This record gives sequence, C-alpha cells and structure tokens, in this order.
Amino acid sequence: MFNSFSVTGSSLELLKIGDQGIILFCNTQDEKILNQVISLGLTPGICFTLEQNFPNVVIKVSQQTLVINKELARKIYVRILN
Repeated sequence: MFNSFSVTGSSLELLKIGDQGIILFCNTQDEKILNQVISLGLTPGICFTLEQNFPNVVIKVSQQTLVINKELARKIYVRILN
C-alpha cells in the first residue's frame, strides 16, 4: 500500500548521533550567519560525523570537534551518508 522511502537530506539540527553527512549549503541570506558558517570551515563538500545534538550540536570534522548552536545548525543543510 505504501512505498518505503528514505531521507537523504536534512538540516544539521535534525540528524541523530552517529549520523555521517556532507555539508550541502547554508539556507540563509543573512551575511552574519554565512560568515559564522564559513569561519567554522563548514563549506560545501565537508564530511562530518554528528557526536551530540543537545543542548548544542557537536560534529567531528577530520580530527576537529566543532560546537554549533541549534539556531545555526537549523540553517545548515546536509546530505546524510548512512
């Protein structure tokens, strides 16, 4: 009756611990937010693993751990790899 489906893209805020993904884009025109994302090194194509999602989002990029507030994580869209 219903076909199964899978989600391959999402905002960073909605991922589960252990999910791996690739940064796709930042969904905002706010230059301040865009500069925050760029200063963290989160440009399209960067691979990461989600380590924590509350109270802040914590991701691991290569050997670096980044802490991102929920508001910023909501603006970052990713492709889920696993």
